[in-house]
Amino acid sequence: MGGQYRITGDKYPRMRRPRRRGRLVGLTVASAAVLGVGGWGTLQLIDVFTGGDDSAPASSTKAACADTVSRTAAPKALPAPGTITVNVLNATTRGGLAQKTADELKKRGFRIGEIGNASQEYDKKVKGAGVLLGPATALDTSLPVLGAQLADAERRTDPARKGAEVDLIIGDGFKDLTRKADADRALTVLAEPEATPAPKKNC
Repeated sequence: MGGQYRITGDKYPRMRRPRRRGRLVGLTVASAAVLGVGGWGTLQLIDVFTGGDDSAPASSTKAACADTVSRTAAPKALPAPGTITVNVLNATTRGGLAQKTADELKKRGFRIGEIGNASQEYDKKVKGAGVLLGPATALDTSLPVLGAQLADAERRTDPARKGAEVDLIIGDGFKDLTRKADADRALTVLAEPEATPAPKKNC
């Protein structure tokens, strides 16, 4: 051969294929991208299971949790039975019910006022267990306490009524007062404070 490819001597030039540097660079970049995406996904999983990067100190977190559970309403100030005067009135045709009921209420600590027959407005007109009647101020005070003694009784208030006394008017459906143990349990539930909703915090 002539010209620049003329062969001289007994050695021949080594013919090599040009290196494909472009392909190697592309493979390197793709591998790096796969590793990067995999690493980022792993970090995200770690954040999910560990709660993320929370720089707040543990003491402040505990304080926030304590604040959430400690917000409660004050106990209800219900009157004691000894401060409630009850008039026991019989609206049925069965004799002796008013006296018998009044005696049991007295054993449970209530003050007893009038004992007798119901007024014409209620006489023989109460079909249920009874009616608890008092002034408007008794709605959330005396009536709930007395109502625990006769759970099935209807509660009514009279805005025009004066004083603090309440009436227990015995109706046709009356059998007996609520068992004392059950009545005491109901009073305990009434006096228990209720939790106040608090803002959500991560505890």
